[in-house]
Amino acid sequence: MSVNVNRSVSDQFYRYKMPRLIAKVEGKGNGIKTVIVNMVDVAKALNRPPTYPTKFFGCELGAQTQFDTKNDRYIVNGSHEANKLQDMLDGFIRRFVLCTECDNPETDLNVNPKKQTIGTSCKACGYRGMLDTRHKLCTFILKNPPEATDSGSASAKKEKEKKNRKKDKENGSGSGEAGNQENFDAPEAVERDDDDEDWGEETTEEAQRRRMEEISDHAKNLTLSEDLEKPLEERVNLFYNFVKQRKESGTIDAADKDILAEAERLDVKAMGPLILSELLFDENIREQLKKYKRHFLRFCHNNKKAQKYLLGGFECVVKLHQVQLLQRVPIILKDLYDADLLEEDVIFAWAEKVSKKYVSKELAKEIHAKAAPFVKWLKEAEEESEGSEEEAEEDDENVEVVYSSSARELTVETVKADTPAKEEDDIDIDAI
Repeated sequence: MSVNVNRSVSDQFYRYKMPRLIAKVEGKGNGIKTVIVNMVDVAKALNRPPTYPTKFFGCELGAQTQFDTKNDRYIVNGSHEANKLQDMLDGFIRRFVLCTECDNPETDLNVNPKKQTIGTSCKACGYRGMLDTRHKLCTFILKNPPEATDSGSASAKKEKEKKNRKKDKENGSGSGEAGNQENFDAPEAVERDDDDEDWGEETTEEAQRRRMEEISDHAKNLTLSEDLEKPLEERVNLFYNFVKQRKESGTIDAADKDILAEAERLDVKAMGPLILSELLFDENIREQLKKYKRHFLRFCHNNKKAQKYLLGGFECVVKLHQVQLLQRVPIILKDLYDADLLEEDVIFAWAEKVSKKYVSKELAKEIHAKAAPFVKWLKEAEEESEGSEEEAEEDDENVEVVYSSSARELTVETVKADTPAKEEDDIDIDAI
């Protein structure tokens, strides 16, 4: 059964069709795997190598993939339903097959491993652009570019024939061969024009400017996939150097969005506050907190994991400036709480357990001891707020809306709870 390549198009007469994925689960236990039976036919309909969508499944599912090209077996480790893989294939088609201008699946990929770029050209509308290389599959594509098509091999054959003719001419061929060469002179010029035809639109100043803009837009994403494959420690160091460079260049005040984007790019967002604390805080942490509040909020808002790293960074700053900051621990914690960088439950969880992850056990105990008054105040304030809420609810229960036919407006009266009458058991039996 065939389906539309672009399944968002419901037209039954849509010309671009592909077979529906057929998946077969094999093996048991740790050796279970899913074989995509008709991956070759599906890939042929998409004009892509069958390894590309298979690897895409592996990237999305976090599973290993295997390619047996001789037997046309394309495997994804684990048990996966065909419908799930079909939905996932739609994501591959949107990213790597459909034209961004006309939404037709008539695109070719132009891979340049030397420049680490992946271009796309549409045969339907003529659009040319650069692919977003942030997906992990792009690393695989750069290492395994599409093989030359038949037309490509034919053009290579023509080039070889031209070189042979040129060589024969230099060696002084016979008159018959010379006549043949004269017949081929005009086609040679035409062939050269055909080769240059693809670059005709790129020679104008406007086209060159547009191409340079496309390159600049995607240049910062070219190494993304490689960076994501690096160990966590290296990615943290990359983020550290990024923030440090902004600080040294004097542009960090307005770079909060760029810093967040870089942390998300390197997948170290939760650890961002730890790095920012080390680079932006010193003994003047209270003033610096007001200055860089926006930077920390971008990481800590509704992110409890980032808030835990912020507390770790706070401990590191206290360690570096122990003389100036140890006595001011409760005040600084209150500043962090008032700035909405820390939530109550995160603070309570931190206060319950002394950790030597960032500082020594002895210093951690001192910091927790200094923070105890603030934690106690915070708990009492929370209990009081809960108590006031309960009292407000009780007051609401004693409020009654009274309607009078003679009144123009509804009136609200507070009704005292009726005191229950004494039960008959309270009667003095001796008095009877």
